[in-house]
Amino acid sequence: DGRTGTFVIGNDRFPASVLDLPCVVESYKTYDDSALVKTADVGQMILVRDSGEASPDVVEYRHGLTPPMRDARKRRFRREPDLNPELVQRVEKDLVNIMSGGTVENLDILDTNFSDAGDENARNANKKAPPAAAAKPEVPDTGGNAGEPDGSDSDDSDDSM
Repeated sequence: DGRTGTFVIGNDRFPASVLDLPCVVESYKTYDDSALVKTADVGQMILVRDSGEASPDVVEYRHGLTPPMRDARKRRFRREPDLNPELVQRVEKDLVNIMSGGTVENLDILDTNFSDAGDENARNANKKAPPAAAAKPEVPDTGGNAGEPDGSDSDDSDDSM
């Protein structure tokens, strides 16, 4: 598959795999210990394993090269939105019409229930609704103190604070 091979050092052989990194890593080099020069953009790494270890099933290494990049793809990058291409084309066409001085042709994109609720709220803004009595939910007594009275009913309480 072009991603597995053998790493040889001396007389020892180790299985190796080429894995993609979750993001591009820049590498730098210095000649005088003060100025850095960018040398490459690293996008892959070679993972060398012990002889008994299984090869990875994925092509991308989930974690970056350093501990802060653990689960980098999941924690740092946004998921692509699920967009309907037809909806995007209709909205784009409507935006071009609006910018050229026209009107919107496809009003079914907007939620009509939202605009109706806004109109009704505007009409009833001067009317005051009668206050509704809040019903308390029935909560069974669980006996959290195992039959002991609450601390507030005790005669031994210290109010010296």
